[in-house]
Amino acid sequence: MSTERSQLYYTCVFLYVSFQAIQNSVATLTKRDGTPCWLDAQMLRMLLSELQRCRGEAAPFKEVCQLLDTATYHCGLLMAQCPAALDRQLCQHHLEAIMAPLKEATAQLSGSTNRSSASCAASPAQRLRSWLGW
Repeated sequence: MSTERSQLYYTCVFLYVSFQAIQNSVATLTKRDGTPCWLDAQMLRMLLSELQRCRGEAAPFKEVCQLLDTATYHCGLLMAQCPAALDRQLCQHHLEAIMAPLKEATAQLSGSTNRSSASCAASPAQRLRSWLGW
């Protein structure tokens, strides 16, 4: 793995784990589904900035760029509705929509080709619809 690819891989892992920690925190913060989610907007802003920087560095890797674009888009949606404009379930949904492409990007960067053929054949729009549950 080249140095550039390796650094990008570890940045994607960092972002995935960070969003996963946020998701776990939101899940344990409250058990009632209708309770607003209170995320730290400053931390989200920092992660969005890191996600955008990572996307810029991923320019040589077309498929990874598309995945990071999707994650960035969903992070932007989450930022636009936070704090407390979302219920916990919708917040969880956005976090999952950020984490799914990050996980796929790390798999691609690591050279792991364990993706299903259906996932490989799906267009970006089809993957987005499946992440959104449409």
